[in-house]
Order: sequence, then C-alpha cells, then structure tokens
Amino acid sequence: MVLAGGVLSPAFGRRLDGFNIVVTPDHPFGSAAAERALLMTKRLGATSVAVIPFLWQSGKSAPDIVAGNDMSDEALRSAIRQVRRLDLTVIVKPHVWVPESWAGAVEPASEPAWKTWFARYGAELERIARISAEEGADILAVGTELARTTQRPEWSDVIAAVRSAFPRTLLYVAHNADEAEAITFWPLLDVIGVSLYPPLGSDDDRAGRIVAMDAVARRLDALSARWSKPVLVAEIGLRSAKGAAAKPWESAEERAAPVDLQLQADVIADWLAVLKRPSVEGVLVWRWFTDPAAGGVADTDFTVQGKPAEAVLSCAWTGVCRSP
Repeated sequence: MVLAGGVLSPAFGRRLDGFNIVVTPDHPFGSAAAERALLMTKRLGATSVAVIPFLWQSGKSAPDIVAGNDMSDEALRSAIRQVRRLDLTVIVKPHVWVPESWAGAVEPASEPAWKTWFARYGAELERIARISAEEGADILAVGTELARTTQRPEWSDVIAAVRSAFPRTLLYVAHNADEAEAITFWPLLDVIGVSLYPPLGSDDDRAGRIVAMDAVARRLDALSARWSKPVLVAEIGLRSAKGAAAKPWESAEERAAPVDLQLQADVIADWLAVLKRPSVEGVLVWRWFTDPAAGGVADTDFTVQGKPAEAVLSCAWTGVCRSP
C-alpha cells in the first residue's frame, strides 16, 4: 500500500488504531478477565494493541538495566498469543522504568557506562525480539522515549541485531515531534513512531489546542515525507482531570485534581480528528488495563475505560456515534 506523497505503508490492510495495554497483577494476560478487557477494545473498533514489557534501571544515569518483574517471558508469550487469537495487530512496545524519573532522562554518566548500558539494553531487546518473532507479533518497537540516547552511534548495531531476531516491522517511539525530528536512524526502521504530549493550553481553549495539535501534525507530515515512511502515533492520552490540558503528560501521582471526564473525551476527539491524515498509519491511546473493571467515572488517571472517551473512540473507529 502506498500513501499520498509516495510514502510506503506496511501492508497490514487496515489502520493501526487501538490501545496501549497495561497488565494488572490480578488480571494477567491469558486470563478470562484479560480476554474480556481485550474484547471491550474490539467492540470500540480497535484493530491493534501495544503490549508493554517493562525494563528497569535504578536511576537515570545507572547502566544496570534489567528485565522488569511485571512480565516474565512466558507472560509475554501469553500476551502475544491472546491478542493474536482475537485478530488484533500485536505491537510489542518495551518501556524503560526509572524510579522517580522517566525514560527520557536516561543518560549514563561516562563512556564505559554508555557501553554497558547499550550492551545490557541490546541483550534485553534481543530477548524480547526473539519471543515476539516466535509468537508471531506483527510489530516491535526498539525503544520508547529514550530521548537522551538517540544520538548515540550504538543504535545502528542494536537495530541490526534486533532486525536479525525479528524480521517483521520495526519502529522506534520518539517523545513528541522534537525528538522525532532529531533522530537520524529512521532509514534503519520501517515506521516512524511518536508519542504526543505537547502542552495544549487551558482546558477551555479548544481553538488554541486545535492550533497546537495541527502544528504538531504538520511536523509529522514533514517527517513522513522526509524519510518516506508512515507515522504511527504510538501514544496520545490525557487524564480525566481538571487542568490536564496544560500538561498532558502529568500523572495522577504528580498532581491531585478534580475529575473532568468531558475534558479527556474532548481532547481525544480533537486529536483523532487532527491525526486523520495520509501520513499517519494509526493512533494508539494511552491507556487500557487488563482489568475490565478499571477506570470509571471517579477515576482521574489516563485510562479511558468506563468514561465518555469510550464513546468518542467508538464513533471515530466504527462510525457508530452515540448521542450525549
């Protein structure tokens, strides 16, 4: 399939719209509860799911990266199998967990530490790639939001090793357009991935946030044209909380706020409308849990479960639009 402007698209035959799925301890992949949660995403029109195995390191400059304890190898296998059985496109999207920080701050403090970090990271990624290939995952992310690492020369060897282990679609998920524009290794990958959490202004300034969103989307168009690759927006999201538009990345742990279900629904609706363009292969919402009862009208975090945002997604993805 070829997109407008000559951009080559992966031959999935459908847009890659769906959710980042986060496992909850009492509802593991493979369970009946996780099955119900995944079926709920399909009823909303999702075609794709990002499964997220976490890696962990003790601090932003520490080179001691290891596999997290949230998802064993067998649990990852179970996740891929369960998602595939439901005819959802499987995207394996590793994240690095840094206590009291985030992946974008990862920056080893010396050249030896950089070499150690990349050796460990590469080994973990190859493990995930082998499992993903064996279980039939469709797409693998070689990294997510590792903004301070992506100018390093080691990435070419990491990507080559992963390509040998996983001979299907590869992408990297950059943090916002700024990181995506600075990356030079896009030719080694198949898709440009990006997470989008730019400031969107005050909650009640819809016109302003649409201008901000459109400016980001035009940058994605330019990236797609520059590298002749489609874009997957691998994360958009917003808390269902007052004041969330100003800092869309802010978690419930960082700031307590009253519930605002409609703000979340409205912002997601605006993103979906702006991102419906030839350069964008699909949009994954952050987030959905394997607990089918997660979220709800009292929840102020990112999940859209049990909230008005569900109806927004169903309208966009299925064309079935419920009246307010």
